Amino acid sequence: MKKRIARLSLALFASIALVGCGSSNNAGGDVNEPLIFSGKLFTEQFILPQILGQYVEAKTDYVVEYKEGLGEVAILTPALENGDIDVYIEYTGTGLQSVLKADLAQGESSESILKRVREGYEETYGVTWLEPLGFENTYTLAYSKDQPYNAETYSDLVEASKSQDIVFGAPHAFYERPGDGFDALVEVYPFEFSEKESLDPNIMYEAVKRGDVDVITAFTTDGRIERFDLAITTDDKGFFPKYDAAPLVRQETLETYPELEDVLNELAGKITVDDMQKMNARVDIDGEKPEDVARDFLIEKGLIKE
Repeated sequence: MKKRIARLSLALFASIALVGCGSSNNAGGDVNEPLIFSGKLFTEQFILPQILGQYVEAKTDYVVEYKEGLGEVAILTPALENGDIDVYIEYTGTGLQSVLKADLAQGESSESILKRVREGYEETYGVTWLEPLGFENTYTLAYSKDQPYNAETYSDLVEASKSQDIVFGAPHAFYERPGDGFDALVEVYPFEFSEKESLDPNIMYEAVKRGDVDVITAFTTDGRIERFDLAITTDDKGFFPKYDAAPLVRQETLETYPELEDVLNELAGKITVDDMQKMNARVDIDGEKPEDVARDFLIEKGLIKE
């Protein structure tokens, strides 16, 4: 039986939370109950649930509902565990370090990380990782090409930060992440930024383009890197793990909806970095709707009919 987030003793909190988040409670194991797909608070995570959800509806009789932009991993993980959502897309390195609090082996492969997070989530949360979608969304430190430095690596930026005033910008969650967040980053790369700014991930590219900040933690699948002609740098010490995108699904959900696992795994390897960059740019720059971009992708790839 799917559990609620709060107990009756916290009735007021529960009423607010459930209005905001909804619940996919399916106590009778009724396959006609809607599947709840959710995601994080940046563009890619508005598009991906639509790709998965529209594909599931095209291939099955299941009904899908969306709880868009529910929050970061600290919100999504308990929401998934408790049954308030059924599916969302996570990145393997985030699952390993931010959720399971596991150490990364230097040069650890995508296959090894996926195996570890799959085992850890199944044991701890009753959640499994399905097959990766085909692309990795990792970090790169990006800056405007009109800056006086020509940094090709993170280490180059360290040297630049020692001699110039460089304002660093990143999403708020990056400053709080254990393992692969800001505090751990500066232990490996001793940056001496003059200031640190907390930015919404959807506006930080505009911020660096305008010169409000000098360097940001850009995502490699973001189409604004190319469109805004930003310079990117290489993680030359291998600080960040692999961040392969894959669907996370409650094991109880897979039992209730027997076609779901096979259908979602049909999308394995179908989305490239280039695909994701172009889709993100259509939403972020061209102003298109995530659901329309997702549908176009599925049709263009021959995955659903027009």
